[in-house]
Amino acid sequence: MIAEFMNEHKNEILQTYADLHKIPEWGFEEFKTSAYLQEKLKAHGITVTKCTETGFIAEVEGTETGPCIGLRADIDALPFTNDKGETCYIHACGHDSHATMAMWTLIALKELKLVKHGKVRGIFQPAEEKLTGALSMIKAGAAKGLDELYGVHIRPIQELRSGQAAPALWHGGSTMAEVVVHGHPAHGARPHLGANAIDGAALVILAINSIWLNPAEPWSAKVTRMHSGGAIVNLIPDKAVLSLDIRAASNALMEELLNKIKIAITGAASAAGCTAELIIGDSVPAADYDQSAIDALAVAIATVLGKENLLKPIITPGSDDFHQYKVADSKLRTAFLALGSDAKPGLHDPHMSFNTEVIIPGTNILVEALASRVK
Repeated sequence: MIAEFMNEHKNEILQTYADLHKIPEWGFEEFKTSAYLQEKLKAHGITVTKCTETGFIAEVEGTETGPCIGLRADIDALPFTNDKGETCYIHACGHDSHATMAMWTLIALKELKLVKHGKVRGIFQPAEEKLTGALSMIKAGAAKGLDELYGVHIRPIQELRSGQAAPALWHGGSTMAEVVVHGHPAHGARPHLGANAIDGAALVILAINSIWLNPAEPWSAKVTRMHSGGAIVNLIPDKAVLSLDIRAASNALMEELLNKIKIAITGAASAAGCTAELIIGDSVPAADYDQSAIDALAVAIATVLGKENLLKPIITPGSDDFHQYKVADSKLRTAFLALGSDAKPGLHDPHMSFNTEVIIPGTNILVEALASRVK
């Protein structure tokens, strides 16, 4: 029944993707995208409730009491600089496909009357790329009352091929931070009277690169940007700012890594007569899934693609703010579909392309999984 629905509406589903792909928008600015999705959902009699300026939820309710099952879709695009030096936006991470799958999952559940007990809630979330969209939706009450929450992401060709899928994508935690090194200004002719913040920063970089944790778990801490110095060359700089990208496979490992960074930068900076402080910026937690929700996706994948194309859960160094929902409610059961799509050359590449045909079985898998929770 579900497969027949997908085949019958295949052209419409792919047209939805094509429409969304033409209107890429940056986080919290997805006005056209949000309006398009809401209009289509309302046309099928699905209740839509606005949460933020561009974020909203859409619900399909059953006739009997039961759980509230959620499906989250990110809707934002990425910023790039074109040949003219202008900022342009491109769907280079597949969020337009995720929004398409979520929209048509709700439509299929509604049209096929598959929601018997409880309800299914689609969470159409802005600003995943900014790592703050989930928090804005949580604050607005989009996740209130949820018992389970599912997510989906197309995968690069290096991980999965078209026709394959995995029932869990184990994202790592991601933290953006700054190290501010404080020295003391002096004349270039008398450097001994000051403390060169650049010297301190150089030692800090070496100290961060010398940190070592359990190699059995993926992690990394690297300096990606540095600012220091002033308008003249003969002035010993008293401040340097380093930007850090920090990754860890688990939340416990992230905590250990951050503690070691604090120790490392303090000692390294002091060797140059400076001080250093670690300022934590935007961060997202690592994945924390529920086995019963993973199993629901696994059964759905096997049903749609065959057991031979059901792969083991994938561990990825990437991150996703989807996991903020679990942090906000520790009792929430979650799982995340990794959908093979032959995406290349890679996600976040302005020339990224993928096999758009996978949107059809991807939607089918989501409908099967969610319907099994509210039948």
